[in-house]
Amino acid sequence: MLPWRKMALCAGLRDPNSLYTVLCRMMIFLWACHWCLGGFTPDRVWGEESSAQSPPSTGSSSEERSLWNPLTWKLVPTEEEIQKYRHSWNPFSHGPILSQGVDIQPKGQFLIQNFVFSEFGHQQFPNRLTTNSVDSPSHLRAVAPTMIFGYGITDHLEFNVAPSFVWFEATRTNASGQQTSSFERGPGDTTIFLKYRPQVQDPDTWRPTLTLFNAVTLPSSQWFGTQGIPGGFSPLGRLPATRFGALTLTEAVLIRKNLQPLRFSGGVYYSYALPGSTAGMNTYGGDIINTRFLWEYIADDKRGLGFNLEFLTLHGLPFRLDGHDLNLKPKSFSLFGVEPSVQYKFFHDESGALVGAAGVLFSIAGQNDINAIYPNISLYYYWSKGGSPQMR
Repeated sequence: MLPWRKMALCAGLRDPNSLYTVLCRMMIFLWACHWCLGGFTPDRVWGEESSAQSPPSTGSSSEERSLWNPLTWKLVPTEEEIQKYRHSWNPFSHGPILSQGVDIQPKGQFLIQNFVFSEFGHQQFPNRLTTNSVDSPSHLRAVAPTMIFGYGITDHLEFNVAPSFVWFEATRTNASGQQTSSFERGPGDTTIFLKYRPQVQDPDTWRPTLTLFNAVTLPSSQWFGTQGIPGGFSPLGRLPATRFGALTLTEAVLIRKNLQPLRFSGGVYYSYALPGSTAGMNTYGGDIINTRFLWEYIADDKRGLGFNLEFLTLHGLPFRLDGHDLNLKPKSFSLFGVEPSVQYKFFHDESGALVGAAGVLFSIAGQNDINAIYPNISLYYYWSKGGSPQMR
């Protein structure tokens, strides 16, 4: 019996609300996405001839792979494919602010990413998808410094830890016109994630990089007693948005393609939060879908000067993977935003590399969500055990 049939059968024999069932469904979803995006297809695209620049084929080369023969399916790119990608156009630069890096850190390379995400909002979108908004009963100012520590375990697998901090000040007006203020600062939630790249882009064809993202968000804000932020979400940033203080599992499919002088990347993230508890009562919120799409124009390869346009959407679904009824409001919501940003390389030598970027995310449409602006800034520092760092 095929392995995914076994997973489906096992899930069907268990409680449909169990965590095991949810994990099985998410694994099946990821396998399907991997197959649909070409993870098991041959490297040769639509019968094209090999490029004249392609390295000579070897016994493990892609020509011997077959969609119909499971023994030839690949779990990781070949060394030939990795080197072909690394010698293609891909100037060392910052890249996106709001989108995850799709290509993987080379083996043994470290990365520290420092972000300051902020949010300023005093309007909200009504209970319908629209570009119009009204005054919100809560006026919010928030800042969420975040650090991401990344390490290339292999050329195909990257490990990351992302602790965060949150500061916010909110003013709320009740029905009688009285105002109350709240203030908090403290540790936010912590996300641990793995990125696995089964397919690297081919510079001679349209085949993109394909990466699978697997994350668990730990409710470290609750562990340290940090008060929940109004609206239930930290300022939108690099990581997919999840409910503040909720233990959450996230799976995603990411893609990236370089076409000089442009780079395109994007991803779809699906998040499931385990049941929470408030005042002794279990709480159930809907699952969340985040999407990101990025367009980069590299104006100066040497300086790493580039201009980005990032698109973001956030959708709260009116259901959960485990099938449980929802008791958190609003039961569904949506937000659409766009962020123009600029990136620059400060230095890149044997000691490491420092790059930075800054931009502002603007809300352009939404439903049952805050209408805010999100100024963001970030700095990355790379270093490698073996000399000058390589661009991912």
